[in-house]
Amino acid sequence: MTTARYRPTWDLALDPLVSCKLCLGEFPLEQMTTITQCQCIFCTLCLKQYVELLIKEGFETAISCPDSACPKRGHLQENEIECMVATEIMQRYRKLQFEKEVLLDPSRTWCPSSTCQAVCQLKESDTALPQLVRCSVCTLEFCSACKASWHPDQDCQENVPITSFLPGESSSFFKADDDDAPIKRCPKCKVYIERDEGCAQMMCKNCKHAFCWYCLESLDDDFLLIHYDKGPCRNKLGHSRASVIWHRTQVVGIFAGFGLLLLVASPFLLLATPFVLCCKCKCSKGDDDPLPT
Repeated sequence: MTTARYRPTWDLALDPLVSCKLCLGEFPLEQMTTITQCQCIFCTLCLKQYVELLIKEGFETAISCPDSACPKRGHLQENEIECMVATEIMQRYRKLQFEKEVLLDPSRTWCPSSTCQAVCQLKESDTALPQLVRCSVCTLEFCSACKASWHPDQDCQENVPITSFLPGESSSFFKADDDDAPIKRCPKCKVYIERDEGCAQMMCKNCKHAFCWYCLESLDDDFLLIHYDKGPCRNKLGHSRASVIWHRTQVVGIFAGFGLLLLVASPFLLLATPFVLCCKCKCSKGDDDPLPT
């Protein structure tokens, strides 16, 4: 455990204070952390909370500089992350990194069984045709393309529920309807997603695609959640009617506020336009005038 060294008050007063771009507070240099790749500086507490949040939510494995205007678009190195987070959070970060590597590696794939989740090696092939994959851990045989049970001489089916080939499908838990399957694939990037609780509005952490859990229809542009007012998913959102109405009121209020602001500001913008144009004309005219001799 590191202990702080006693320093007189007048010594502290001489230290220059540095501003943190996240909390806008000013701190001594010893309480700040500089990102090696881009040299952006933040207070250690803010940067630690920022890194921990991204790792816990699993949003990204390459943790970028929190400054959106960073000129070098820097990223935190693994040793920098390890110095500021707890051991269990660092283990989760390495796990996320490994999962991303397997996802992007065309020669490896995950075993689709929820009780296994081993990494399986694919055979080298010049064509992108589906191939039989046999898990070396649980001996499950599945298709490399759709992850369903191996189906020779048959095309892959879209949106096959993973429960159709998970071990233990004879139990009552796996006899549920496809709509109630606990694990499904993202309709956009095909990554497997498990839903254990919450509402039916889902967002894929891999591609940020919003969709309905039951019918897999896109909700990217459905800000008011009109999808759950009709059709087979009617009243299946998982929230009370009052909370849905409150959500819609907030969304409409935000758009109405922007519209009202634009309506109020438009007369002032029209009045200011001639003055701005006049100032620009004067400036350009002054630049064209010859220098006095």
